[in-house]
Amino acid sequence: MSDADLEEIRKGRLAQLQQQQQSGAGGGPGAASQDEQKKQQEAEARASILSQILHPEAADRLGRIRIVKESRATDVENRLIMLARSGQLRAKVTEEQLKELLGAVAENNERDGTAGGKIVVSRRKGGWDDDDDLLDL
Repeated sequence: MSDADLEEIRKGRLAQLQQQQQSGAGGGPGAASQDEQKKQQEAEARASILSQILHPEAADRLGRIRIVKESRATDVENRLIMLARSGQLRAKVTEEQLKELLGAVAENNERDGTAGGKIVVSRRKGGWDDDDDLLDL
């Protein structure tokens, strides 16, 4: 692609965004669309950083984790981004390293009591029993 082609694509995208803003501004307040744009930009920035620091296999695993438990995936992403910004990551994170990080996050959540995955079943003592119906006859 040449620079002229890229510039033409940029102009077309800019015109499309302006048209969306004009059609969206008449239906609601402008602050809501600005918040939405800010969230979208933050999500794009996160995705960009993660694509730079994760191997494709690790990114796939993180995507599957997000499907099952969004909060766990967000915690792992936050930790990865923090490590990348502090310069502690020397190379791209592999799937095995991601598994270790997932284990560390799970242990941390269990220690804090925020695991949320613990299910407690309490049964009443002396509850109803099917055999009790026969004694009434």
